[in-house]
Amino acid sequence: MNIMHTFFIVVFILCIVFPLFHIINALLLVSKKPFYMHDNKTKEQGISILVPCYNEESILQTCISGMRNLKYKNHEIIFINDGSSDETMRMLLDLLKLSPLDKNSVPYSELPYMPVKGFYQSTIYSNVKVIDKVNGGKADALNAGIACSSNELIITLDADSVLDESSLSIINKAFTDESVISAGGNVHILQGTEFENRKLVPALRKSKQIVRFQILEYLKGFYVLKASLARANALSIISGAFGVFRKEVLMEVGGYRRTIGEDIDITLKVQKYAMKHKGKKILFIPEAICYTEAPESWRDLYKQRIRWQKAFIDCFIIYFKTFMKTMFTNKVSFFFIFDSFLTGVLASYLTGFFVIATIVLFSGLTAKIFLIYTVTSVFANLFYAIAALSVSSDYGHSYGKKDFFALTVTIILDLLVYRFINLLTAMIGSLAYFVNKHSWNKVSRTGRKYTVESKEIVQKAN
Repeated sequence: MNIMHTFFIVVFILCIVFPLFHIINALLLVSKKPFYMHDNKTKEQGISILVPCYNEESILQTCISGMRNLKYKNHEIIFINDGSSDETMRMLLDLLKLSPLDKNSVPYSELPYMPVKGFYQSTIYSNVKVIDKVNGGKADALNAGIACSSNELIITLDADSVLDESSLSIINKAFTDESVISAGGNVHILQGTEFENRKLVPALRKSKQIVRFQILEYLKGFYVLKASLARANALSIISGAFGVFRKEVLMEVGGYRRTIGEDIDITLKVQKYAMKHKGKKILFIPEAICYTEAPESWRDLYKQRIRWQKAFIDCFIIYFKTFMKTMFTNKVSFFFIFDSFLTGVLASYLTGFFVIATIVLFSGLTAKIFLIYTVTSVFANLFYAIAALSVSSDYGHSYGKKDFFALTVTIILDLLVYRFINLLTAMIGSLAYFVNKHSWNKVSRTGRKYTVESKEIVQKAN
């Protein structure tokens, strides 16, 4: 047996061991009720919600409607128009009835960001402000938002995200623990829901197949992977769609770095901060939910996944020395290298290599190894999907009989088709980073209108 076969077998074993570890870890997490979900009244801490906007005219109305119906009182919302080239700023002016403030009222901050062109206060919502600035990218916009925020807790949201009305209260309870410095919220896909008896419930059958793939993927990614990593104190990505940070920590680590992977980068910065300050915690809060719009075309999905992969490679290179020095002493480094990089990136290339080698060379040993890998990985991924559905059901996110057929088809197609698409985008995205690492590849919004009314999100026809 040559070195390549040995290496492949090692990676193959890791590809089985890590998923099993995450499944068990996630199931153990469900068995214990977290401290912040106990029925205790807690004083509302001040929360600042930052919403960076770049060419978001088609989704702004949904976002603002969702914010308007939040029942948590002690919060402010700051929209940051990052030099949009469409009608985003005009819509903000119209929908929020903005009144200009003195630009000099923007607080001084050591965080870097591009110049502010205008600073505004909504005349109909006293807790809403808007920053109009020169384009500098999402990280740059978030730094401007941090500088203008007035509360200790910072929530970062994408413009296409809609918060569940209970999310802020749950976050507030979680951050009564002074050792908690950051947390990731749970993200569900907006197109995969409907209202039944005035309650928002999953509705897989109502969405396109491409969206169903992503719904299942998000369930696995949040309810299993992120839950497991957080329990192991190894969470390396707080999703940019819904993250929570203490402002003092963001200031201490220098805010966001201008990069394509700002959410990974800021999480790793905060993890380094936690390493230096013993006892600090970074949580995943599955009960705090936001809904986000997913790509509905293969072109947009491809662009999104290429960007995600380039962001991963970018942070892997930047933090490589730290990872290598601490791979066996720090859990974040260990899982980033062996779980995310080795089984997520290198394994995709090895899979491609063995597919080609089996077809071209038709080596008996190569074909046998690949067959064992394929069969085992199919069952491992099936178990992973079932575990994700089980865990999400325990958290109240379950699918009924009406969705059984759509769910069954999605799981089968995910095993046979979609996971190979993800392998392909991981391979292409990793190489694309070295060709053009700064390309953002913004995904087009669907243009669909959603009306958000006190526990209601209703899709309207275009």
